[in-house]
Amino acid sequence: MELTPESFTYAEAGVDRELRARSKAALKVLRQTYKHSHYGRMIQLPYGNIFPVGDRYLDLVVEGVGTKVLLAQLADKYDTIGIDAIALAANDVIRSGAKPLAVADNIHAAVSNPRLVAEWMKGIVKGAGEAGCIVPSGEIGDVTEIIKGISEGIGFDMVIACIGELSKRDIIFGNNIKPGDVVIGLRSSGIHSNGVTLARKILFKQWGGKCEPYHIPSGFDKELIHEVLEPMKIYVKPFLNTAEKYEIKGAVHITGDAYLKFERLMEFSEGIGFEFDCFKPQPIFELIQKIAREIRAPITDEEMLKTFNMGWGFAVVVNKSDKDAVVESFEKDKTQAEQIGKVTDSERIVALYKAKKILLT
Repeated sequence: MELTPESFTYAEAGVDRELRARSKAALKVLRQTYKHSHYGRMIQLPYGNIFPVGDRYLDLVVEGVGTKVLLAQLADKYDTIGIDAIALAANDVIRSGAKPLAVADNIHAAVSNPRLVAEWMKGIVKGAGEAGCIVPSGEIGDVTEIIKGISEGIGFDMVIACIGELSKRDIIFGNNIKPGDVVIGLRSSGIHSNGVTLARKILFKQWGGKCEPYHIPSGFDKELIHEVLEPMKIYVKPFLNTAEKYEIKGAVHITGDAYLKFERLMEFSEGIGFEFDCFKPQPIFELIQKIAREIRAPITDEEMLKTFNMGWGFAVVVNKSDKDAVVESFEKDKTQAEQIGKVTDSERIVALYKAKKILLT
């Protein structure tokens, strides 16, 4: 008799975060290239490195949309996936304090379908506008033998590179965070582009889940496929406006690994921990847990907090005295913000969720 697992995890869905962490150890060899920096020493930051060019620094990020492209294929809707691609890269660039300057796309396609290309570009142009970037170049390669779609000619993978610039005075080093500082969360638009592999395999029959793509669940106002396809928020303009006026001690793009992302700040500011006590997950997250219990096994609250943004797509760490002013600054830019946690001296990441204390690290 086949035993039902006690819980369903991201690893069982196909993304093993522990294996990924071990694999990333191989990236240390890239440090051998740092000696080739032409204009001075590179600076290591919590979520990447910046390098000097004259009296300025550049931050270069490359990101891919991942399996959200499969949802675009399922819906035959391609005009928003470019927004997700820009958001993933541009939101990463601002973590250092950099202002995004330009993005470039690299799309591998089964076939250069003119209709699809036109739709992809709509999203890229809109996303670039929200990020304040130009798109000076890009590449679309036909690699039919590598990329296969769910029907003939629509398979693709989308990757975006974003480069930003900043001065030394603008760098967010993440090394001066203290117990008592507060964490301000910026509202997400839903799942964004993270945890999609797990969500797909619970929600959609196409991948062994429960629902048809155009099913409208109780309490939702649109079809499930369009709910999950809702594009990722781009936080560039409100973040930069706020950073001009207030000290941002740390900035976190709450993407893959969700609240485990804050571990990197703990590596740069010794002796700190984080406690989160404000989660406002959109109904889609609750639906994922509900259906998982019905068709597979429960997804624990701990696993949800390690996989999904649970309502907050970006966060900044600021002095407690600046909390109200920072929230007001974001709200003026039509970005919902509020305190979601605080910095502690516990050297752990703790979530107070559904009247439970959950230890994430």
